[in-house]
Amino acid sequence: MAKAANALLASLYATQKTQAAFEFNGQERTYWHFIPAEMLKGGHRKGLQIKEMNGKQRELTHILLKTVLSESGHAKVKNIMFLEDILFVLEGKKRRFVRDSEAYHILIFGKPGNKGAWGWRFEGHHLSFNYTIVNGKVTVVPSFWGSNPAVCDFGPGRKLIALEVEEFAARDLRNSLSAEQTKKAVIADKAPRDILTSALPEVRALENIGIAYGDLNKGQQAQLTKLIQEYINRHRAVVAKEDWAKIEKGGLDKIRFSWAGSTKAFEPHYYRVQGPTFLLEYANTQNGANHIHATWRDFAGDFGRDVLREHIRKNH
Repeated sequence: MAKAANALLASLYATQKTQAAFEFNGQERTYWHFIPAEMLKGGHRKGLQIKEMNGKQRELTHILLKTVLSESGHAKVKNIMFLEDILFVLEGKKRRFVRDSEAYHILIFGKPGNKGAWGWRFEGHHLSFNYTIVNGKVTVVPSFWGSNPAVCDFGPGRKLIALEVEEFAARDLRNSLSAEQTKKAVIADKAPRDILTSALPEVRALENIGIAYGDLNKGQQAQLTKLIQEYINRHRAVVAKEDWAKIEKGGLDKIRFSWAGSTKAFEPHYYRVQGPTFLLEYANTQNGANHIHATWRDFAGDFGRDVLREHIRKNH
Protein backbone atom coordinates (compact mmCIF):
# COMPACT_ATOMS: atom_id res chain seq x y z
CA MET A 1 0.00 0.00 0.00
CA ALA A 2 2.80 2.41 0.90
CA LYS A 3 4.59 1.55 -2.35
CA ALA A 4 1.43 2.28 -4.36
CA ALA A 5 0.78 5.55 -2.51
CA ASN A 6 4.36 6.73 -3.06
CA ALA A 7 4.18 5.78 -6.73
CA LEU A 8 1.08 7.92 -7.10
CA LEU A 9 2.67 10.85 -5.28
CA ALA A 10 5.82 10.56 -7.43
CA SER A 11 3.70 10.77 -10.59
CA LEU A 12 2.10 14.08 -9.60
CA TYR A 13 3.13 17.50 -10.79
CA ALA A 14 4.02 20.03 -8.08
CA THR A 15 0.62 21.75 -8.20
CA GLN A 16 -1.16 18.38 -8.04
CA LYS A 17 0.91 17.30 -5.06
CA THR A 18 -0.16 20.37 -3.08
CA GLN A 19 -3.76 19.25 -3.65
CA ALA A 20 -3.19 15.60 -2.72
CA ALA A 21 -0.71 15.71 0.19
CA PHE A 22 -1.68 16.72 3.74
CA GLU A 23 -0.22 16.54 7.23
CA PHE A 24 -1.24 13.44 9.14
CA ASN A 25 -2.37 15.41 12.20
CA GLY A 26 -4.24 18.09 10.28
CA GLN A 27 -7.98 18.66 10.59
CA GLU A 28 -8.59 17.50 7.00
CA ARG A 29 -8.02 13.86 7.96
CA THR A 30 -11.19 13.61 10.03
CA TYR A 31 -13.33 15.97 7.95
CA TRP A 32 -15.07 13.48 5.70
CA HIS A 33 -18.42 13.41 3.97
CA PHE A 34 -20.50 11.63 1.35
CA ILE A 35 -22.69 14.52 0.18
CA PRO A 36 -22.16 16.59 -3.00
CA ALA A 37 -19.11 18.84 -2.87
CA GLU A 38 -21.19 22.00 -3.21
CA MET A 39 -22.75 21.31 0.20
CA LEU A 40 -19.41 21.11 2.03
CA LYS A 41 -17.50 23.85 3.83
CA GLY A 42 -16.22 26.27 1.21
CA GLY A 43 -18.39 24.67 -1.46
CA HIS A 44 -15.78 22.16 -2.57
CA ARG A 45 -14.06 18.91 -1.56
CA LYS A 46 -10.37 18.79 -0.61
CA GLY A 47 -7.94 16.53 -2.44
CA LEU A 48 -6.84 15.86 -6.00
CA GLN A 49 -9.72 15.01 -8.29
CA ILE A 50 -9.54 12.14 -10.79
CA LYS A 51 -10.76 14.57 -13.43
CA GLU A 52 -7.50 16.50 -13.01
CA MET A 53 -5.27 13.43 -13.48
CA ASN A 54 -3.67 12.03 -16.60
CA GLY A 55 -4.21 8.41 -17.63
CA LYS A 56 -1.21 7.05 -15.73
CA GLN A 57 -2.18 8.87 -12.53
CA ARG A 58 -5.72 7.50 -12.75
CA GLU A 59 -4.31 4.00 -13.15
CA LEU A 60 -2.07 4.48 -10.11
CA THR A 61 -5.06 5.69 -8.07
CA HIS A 62 -6.93 2.47 -8.81
CA ILE A 63 -3.81 0.42 -8.08
CA LEU A 64 -3.76 2.05 -4.64
CA LEU A 65 -7.45 1.26 -4.15
CA LYS A 66 -6.87 -2.36 -5.09
CA THR A 67 -4.15 -2.75 -2.44
CA VAL A 68 -6.94 -2.70 0.16
CA LEU A 69 -10.22 -3.43 -1.67
CA SER A 70 -11.28 -6.93 -2.65
CA GLU A 71 -12.19 -7.58 -6.28
CA SER A 72 -15.89 -7.38 -5.43
CA GLY A 73 -15.31 -4.21 -3.40
CA HIS A 74 -13.48 -2.52 -6.26
CA ALA A 75 -16.25 -3.54 -8.67
CA LYS A 76 -18.81 -1.88 -6.37
CA VAL A 77 -16.72 1.30 -6.33
CA LYS A 78 -16.62 1.47 -10.12
CA ASN A 79 -20.38 0.90 -10.32
CA ILE A 80 -21.14 3.62 -7.75
CA MET A 81 -18.92 6.06 -9.63
CA PHE A 82 -20.56 5.11 -12.95
CA LEU A 83 -23.99 5.80 -11.45
CA GLU A 84 -23.04 9.47 -11.10
CA ASP A 85 -23.17 9.71 -14.90
CA ILE A 86 -26.57 7.97 -14.86
CA LEU A 87 -27.76 10.45 -12.23
CA PHE A 88 -26.57 13.29 -14.48
CA VAL A 89 -28.94 12.06 -17.18
CA LEU A 90 -31.84 11.27 -14.85
CA GLU A 91 -31.83 14.68 -13.17
CA GLY A 92 -31.59 16.60 -16.43
CA LYS A 93 -32.32 20.31 -16.18
CA LYS A 94 -33.49 19.89 -12.56
CA ARG A 95 -29.90 19.10 -11.57
CA ARG A 96 -28.57 21.17 -8.63
CA PHE A 97 -25.15 19.54 -8.13
CA VAL A 98 -22.26 18.29 -10.22
CA ARG A 99 -22.81 14.65 -11.19
CA ASP A 100 -19.62 13.24 -12.64
CA SER A 101 -17.99 9.81 -12.44
CA GLU A 102 -14.59 11.58 -12.35
CA ALA A 103 -15.47 13.89 -9.42
CA TYR A 104 -13.69 11.68 -6.87
CA HIS A 105 -10.71 12.78 -4.82
CA ILE A 106 -7.59 11.27 -3.30
CA LEU A 107 -5.98 12.66 -0.15
CA ILE A 108 -2.77 11.27 1.38
CA PHE A 109 -1.90 12.11 4.99
CA GLY A 110 1.70 12.00 6.17
CA LYS A 111 4.46 10.00 4.48
CA PRO A 112 3.39 6.57 3.17
CA GLY A 113 5.46 3.85 4.81
CA ASN A 114 6.27 6.01 7.82
CA LYS A 115 7.15 3.79 10.80
CA GLY A 116 4.70 5.74 12.91
CA ALA A 117 1.43 6.55 11.17
CA TRP A 118 0.09 7.70 7.82
CA GLY A 119 -3.22 7.48 6.02
CA TRP A 120 -5.27 8.24 2.95
CA ARG A 121 -8.82 8.84 1.81
CA PHE A 122 -10.72 8.26 -1.42
CA GLU A 123 -13.90 10.31 -1.49
CA GLY A 124 -16.69 11.76 -3.60
CA HIS A 125 -20.47 11.65 -3.73
CA HIS A 126 -21.61 8.40 -2.06
CA LEU A 127 -18.10 7.13 -1.34
CA SER A 128 -15.75 7.87 1.54
CA PHE A 129 -12.98 5.43 2.46
CA ASN A 130 -10.72 6.40 5.34
CA TYR A 131 -7.59 4.32 5.84
CA THR A 132 -5.12 4.73 8.69
CA ILE A 133 -1.90 2.73 8.84
CA VAL A 134 0.02 2.52 12.13
CA ASN A 135 3.16 0.38 12.18
CA GLY A 136 1.78 -1.61 9.26
CA LYS A 137 -1.64 -2.24 10.82
CA VAL A 138 -4.52 -1.02 8.65
CA THR A 139 -7.86 0.34 9.86
CA VAL A 140 -10.64 0.92 7.31
CA VAL A 141 -13.23 3.05 9.10
CA PRO A 142 -15.20 5.27 8.76
CA SER A 143 -16.37 3.55 5.58
CA PHE A 144 -19.30 4.91 3.60
CA TRP A 145 -20.90 3.46 0.47
CA GLY A 146 -24.04 4.83 -1.18
CA SER A 147 -25.92 4.45 -4.42
CA ASN A 148 -28.35 6.61 -6.41
CA PRO A 149 -30.19 5.08 -8.08
CA ALA A 150 -29.99 1.96 -5.94
CA VAL A 151 -31.59 -0.11 -8.70
CA CYS A 152 -30.80 1.09 -12.22
CA ASP A 153 -32.96 -0.65 -14.81
CA PHE A 154 -31.64 -0.59 -18.37
CA GLY A 155 -34.28 -3.01 -19.66
CA PRO A 156 -34.96 -6.76 -19.53
CA GLY A 157 -32.04 -8.59 -17.97
CA ARG A 158 -29.92 -5.44 -17.70
CA LYS A 159 -30.21 -4.18 -14.12
CA LEU A 160 -27.36 -2.65 -12.16
CA ILE A 161 -27.69 -2.96 -8.36
CA ALA A 162 -24.49 -1.64 -6.82
CA LEU A 163 -25.27 -2.63 -3.21
CA GLU A 164 -27.43 -5.67 -3.84
CA VAL A 165 -26.51 -7.88 -0.88
CA GLU A 166 -26.66 -4.98 1.58
CA GLU A 167 -30.27 -4.37 0.46
CA PHE A 168 -31.68 -7.84 -0.11
CA ALA A 169 -29.90 -9.88 2.57
CA ALA A 170 -31.16 -7.49 5.25
CA ARG A 171 -34.73 -7.63 3.91
CA ASP A 172 -34.59 -11.43 3.73
CA LEU A 173 -33.54 -11.53 7.38
CA ARG A 174 -36.31 -9.12 8.38
CA ASN A 175 -38.95 -11.14 6.49
CA SER A 176 -37.78 -14.40 8.08
CA LEU A 177 -38.61 -13.18 11.60
CA SER A 178 -41.53 -14.63 13.51
CA ALA A 179 -44.18 -12.38 15.02
CA GLU A 180 -42.45 -12.57 18.40
CA GLN A 181 -39.04 -11.83 16.90
CA THR A 182 -40.47 -8.94 14.90
CA LYS A 183 -41.63 -7.23 18.10
CA LYS A 184 -38.00 -7.12 19.22
CA ALA A 185 -36.43 -6.23 15.87
CA VAL A 186 -38.73 -3.43 14.64
CA ILE A 187 -37.81 -0.19 16.39
CA ALA A 188 -40.16 2.13 14.44
CA ASP A 189 -42.96 1.88 11.91
CA LYS A 190 -41.46 4.79 9.97
CA ALA A 191 -37.85 4.88 8.80
CA PRO A 192 -35.69 7.85 9.82
CA ARG A 193 -34.89 10.27 7.02
CA ASP A 194 -31.26 9.12 6.84
CA ILE A 195 -28.56 7.30 8.78
CA LEU A 196 -28.45 8.75 12.28
CA THR A 197 -24.67 9.09 12.56
CA SER A 198 -24.31 11.17 9.39
CA ALA A 199 -20.61 11.95 8.90
CA LEU A 200 -19.64 12.70 12.47
CA PRO A 201 -15.88 12.51 13.05
CA GLU A 202 -16.50 10.22 16.02
CA VAL A 203 -19.55 8.21 17.06
CA ARG A 204 -20.88 6.48 20.14
CA ALA A 205 -23.15 3.47 20.30
CA LEU A 206 -26.80 4.12 19.50
CA GLU A 207 -29.61 2.89 21.73
CA ASN A 208 -29.09 -0.81 22.43
CA ILE A 209 -32.37 -2.06 20.94
CA GLY A 210 -33.41 -4.60 18.33
CA ILE A 211 -33.25 -8.36 18.29
CA ALA A 212 -30.15 -10.01 19.73
CA TYR A 213 -28.10 -12.54 17.77
CA GLY A 214 -28.94 -15.17 20.39
CA ASP A 215 -32.68 -14.69 19.80
CA LEU A 216 -32.32 -15.72 16.15
CA ASN A 217 -32.43 -19.31 14.95
CA LYS A 218 -29.37 -20.82 13.29
CA GLY A 219 -30.52 -19.96 9.78
CA GLN A 220 -31.19 -16.36 10.77
CA GLN A 221 -27.84 -16.14 12.54
CA ALA A 222 -26.20 -17.25 9.29
CA GLN A 223 -28.15 -14.54 7.43
CA LEU A 224 -27.00 -11.88 9.88
CA THR A 225 -23.41 -13.09 9.64
CA LYS A 226 -23.63 -12.93 5.84
CA LEU A 227 -24.87 -9.34 6.04
CA ILE A 228 -22.07 -8.23 8.38
CA GLN A 229 -19.43 -9.95 6.31
CA GLU A 230 -20.70 -8.27 3.13
CA TYR A 231 -19.59 -4.95 4.62
CA ILE A 232 -16.28 -6.41 5.81
CA ASN A 233 -15.45 -8.36 2.65
CA ARG A 234 -15.40 -5.23 0.53
CA HIS A 235 -11.77 -5.25 1.65
CA ARG A 236 -9.08 -7.79 0.91
CA ALA A 237 -9.09 -11.01 2.91
CA VAL A 238 -5.99 -10.12 4.94
CA VAL A 239 -7.81 -7.02 6.27
CA ALA A 240 -11.31 -8.52 6.43
CA LYS A 241 -10.07 -11.45 8.51
CA GLU A 242 -8.78 -9.11 11.22
CA ASP A 243 -11.98 -7.05 11.24
CA TRP A 244 -14.17 -10.16 11.60
CA ALA A 245 -11.93 -11.45 14.42
CA LYS A 246 -12.41 -8.15 16.26
CA ILE A 247 -16.20 -8.44 15.92
CA GLU A 248 -16.15 -12.05 17.14
CA LYS A 249 -13.97 -11.10 20.10
CA GLY A 250 -16.53 -8.45 21.07
CA GLY A 251 -19.16 -11.20 21.28
CA LEU A 252 -21.62 -12.27 18.58
CA ASP A 253 -24.36 -12.72 21.20
CA LYS A 254 -24.13 -9.00 21.96
CA ILE A 255 -24.92 -7.99 18.37
CA ARG A 256 -28.41 -6.61 17.67
CA PHE A 257 -30.32 -6.21 14.41
CA SER A 258 -32.87 -3.39 14.18
CA TRP A 259 -35.33 -2.48 11.44
CA ALA A 260 -37.60 0.52 10.79
CA GLY A 261 -40.08 1.20 8.02
CA SER A 262 -41.49 -0.95 5.26
CA THR A 263 -40.38 -4.43 4.20
CA LYS A 264 -41.32 -3.73 0.58
CA ALA A 265 -38.92 -2.62 -2.13
CA PHE A 266 -39.12 1.07 -3.08
CA GLU A 267 -40.76 1.97 0.22
CA PRO A 268 -38.67 3.78 2.89
CA HIS A 269 -36.76 1.46 5.20
CA TYR A 270 -33.79 1.51 7.55
CA TYR A 271 -31.73 -1.02 9.46
CA ARG A 272 -28.72 -1.18 11.67
CA VAL A 273 -26.49 -3.88 13.08
CA GLN A 274 -24.73 -2.91 16.28
CA GLY A 275 -22.23 -4.77 18.41
CA PRO A 276 -19.98 -3.77 21.31
CA THR A 277 -17.32 -2.40 18.96
CA PHE A 278 -19.04 -1.52 15.68
CA LEU A 279 -22.10 -0.13 13.93
CA LEU A 280 -23.49 -0.81 10.46
CA GLU A 281 -26.18 1.68 9.52
CA TYR A 282 -28.30 1.68 6.36
CA ALA A 283 -31.07 3.93 5.04
CA ASN A 284 -33.01 3.72 1.79
CA THR A 285 -35.61 6.47 2.05
CA GLN A 286 -34.97 9.10 -0.63
CA ASN A 287 -36.02 9.30 -4.29
CA GLY A 288 -38.78 6.75 -3.97
CA ALA A 289 -36.65 4.57 -1.67
CA ASN A 290 -34.20 4.01 -4.51
CA HIS A 291 -31.27 5.89 -2.96
CA ILE A 292 -29.01 4.12 -0.44
CA HIS A 293 -26.77 5.45 2.32
CA ALA A 294 -24.77 2.81 4.20
CA THR A 295 -21.98 3.28 6.71
CA TRP A 296 -19.65 1.20 8.87
CA ARG A 297 -18.24 2.76 12.04
CA ASP A 298 -16.02 1.62 14.91
CA PHE A 299 -16.62 3.17 18.33
CA ALA A 300 -12.95 3.11 19.33
CA GLY A 301 -11.22 2.63 15.98
CA ASP A 302 -12.54 5.28 13.59
CA PHE A 303 -9.53 6.93 11.93
CA GLY A 304 -7.31 4.35 13.64
CA ARG A 305 -7.77 5.91 17.06
CA ASP A 306 -7.41 2.58 18.90
CA VAL A 307 -4.14 1.59 17.20
CA LEU A 308 -2.82 5.15 17.49
CA ARG A 309 -3.46 5.11 21.24
CA GLU A 310 -1.67 1.78 21.53
CA HIS A 311 1.26 3.09 19.47
CA ILE A 312 1.61 6.21 21.66
CA ARG A 313 1.36 4.16 24.86
CA LYS A 314 4.17 1.85 23.78
CA ASN A 315 6.49 4.27 22.01
CA HIS A 316 6.01 7.66 23.69
